[in-house]
Amino acid sequence: MGRTRGRPRGVEALDDDLVGELPVRIGAPVDDAFAAGLPVRELRRTDRAEQLALVSGRAAWEHAGVPDVDPTRLAVAVGSANAGIASTIAQSRILDEEGVRHVSPHTVTMLMANGPAAWLSIVLGAKAGAHTPISACAAGVEAIAMGRDMIRAGRADVVVCGGVEAALLPFSLAAFGQSRALSTRNDEPGRASRPFDVDRDGFVMGEGAALLVLESEEHAAARGAVTYGEVSGTAVTSDAFDIVGGDPENQARTITLALRDAGLTPGDIGFVHAHATSTPRGDRNEAWALRSALTDPRPSRRRRGRRVTCSEPPARSEFWSRCSRCATGQSRRR
Repeated sequence: MGRTRGRPRGVEALDDDLVGELPVRIGAPVDDAFAAGLPVRELRRTDRAEQLALVSGRAAWEHAGVPDVDPTRLAVAVGSANAGIASTIAQSRILDEEGVRHVSPHTVTMLMANGPAAWLSIVLGAKAGAHTPISACAAGVEAIAMGRDMIRAGRADVVVCGGVEAALLPFSLAAFGQSRALSTRNDEPGRASRPFDVDRDGFVMGEGAALLVLESEEHAAARGAVTYGEVSGTAVTSDAFDIVGGDPENQARTITLALRDAGLTPGDIGFVHAHATSTPRGDRNEAWALRSALTDPRPSRRRRGRRVTCSEPPARSEFWSRCSRCATGQSRRR
């Protein structure tokens, strides 16, 4: 798994110059040291989200052994909800305070939501597609589903996929804070995110990137790759319910569809990586959906067919669970 380098920091109190008078004063930032290895030219022309994706993507590619793949059979899919927002706000401020002549000529490519995927495709030479699902919290896992679909459809042999976010900004903190989605347990940063706990009061905003290398089983075997798991099933749906709140019935349906796609039953599942926003309503809805969809304890026979493998180790992230037995499904919702 490609993860951003730099000293692990976790959830911590944020600097006063970042939070000001905001009621939310905690977050999970990435140490700026992650970008130390990027060329100056890339640093000057990229948004922080693009930089995170480049570092993570290169790490994943190197860990996978730098696969020898036809560029026309290599694709990239990097999901994000707000890629480019930091540069958008920064350049808007420059325009207001210093005038048009001081706006960076690279602003357009820095604020594009598809910037992380586009930059990574250039670095890797991927010519089978550079895709960017923009679906809020589901963007990263939807990118993995997209990568699997491309391989199974025969459009690519290898897809570097996952998600990136870099929106730990006063604007974002204020916006989410006003919607009462963020935890204000400022005196206990390490215990603020407590999904499914009776005292939960919201999630903690962070930043980072997590990318992995997916490839067909045939391609992985031909190059002697070490594989760590199989993406056995996916499902992508939309609630058509509320712009913020999720529909638990449709969430349960999404889980069921992912299991069906994988040829599995609830009895085959040994671990669930929940969305777990730590919001009062969100956790309650998700718990209901999980109980509703995962009630049958009987295991089933594994399906037969073309498999898609992951040549990256399991890691704790939003996008990867115990991949040897996972069926990934998430409806689009915040």
